[in-house]
Amino acid sequence: MLKTFSITNIGKKRKLNQDFVYTSEQPVGSLPNVFIVADGMGGHKAGDYASKVTVETMVAEILKSEESKAVTIMEHAIRTANALIRKCAEESAELEGMGTTVVAATCEGNILRVANVGDSRLYIVNHKEIRQITRDHSLVEEMVRMGGIAREEARNHPDKNIITRAIGADDDVKPDFFTVKLDRGDIILMCTDGLTNMLEDEEIRMIMEGSRDMVEKAEELVKAANEKGGRDNISVILIDPLSA
Repeated sequence: MLKTFSITNIGKKRKLNQDFVYTSEQPVGSLPNVFIVADGMGGHKAGDYASKVTVETMVAEILKSEESKAVTIMEHAIRTANALIRKCAEESAELEGMGTTVVAATCEGNILRVANVGDSRLYIVNHKEIRQITRDHSLVEEMVRMGGIAREEARNHPDKNIITRAIGADDDVKPDFFTVKLDRGDIILMCTDGLTNMLEDEEIRMIMEGSRDMVEKAEELVKAANEKGGRDNISVILIDPLSA
């Protein structure tokens, strides 16, 4: 039995919330459940349009897919959304240059399937550790991987907001896919960089550890990110996939 909670918050500095969150504990098409976080980018209204349309398109494509494999279903949904965002941006000057990150997940029993484009993240958190499953498609992540900068420097690097892959950025989009075996006690955290740019991973784990239930965990994460400055929109999905 899944337990989930989601929250999105405008933060302290932005006039618009360009994040979009979708959760379904019930089956969507042939997927047993679906969770999606998107962080839009672009001029006024374009970013929130990109994230909303991407998520809605993905859900519609998942719903009508006749495929049975989760990765195939999610990849097709992401590629369809990318094509639509590209088309909309070409047809409207106001939407030109828009794009969005997306991280999507589905739990098949104790197996988690994840798709990722951009720098929104999925973590596994438990009493012992916090483990980032997705890899950021960002300039600073490339620099870390190449040994150019230390992992500790990445969060405050001046180029940390430059992402190297996004929905809408190119005609072809390449999502990354991850498969994770879940254990009892694991909590899945999906979030936008409005959370992770404000809080260290271990701070996130400690906040979750010190909160009683899913609602409190999510609300305390948002509160802490805002107390640290709230420089961006903050979105969080928490999933307890193996609750009794």
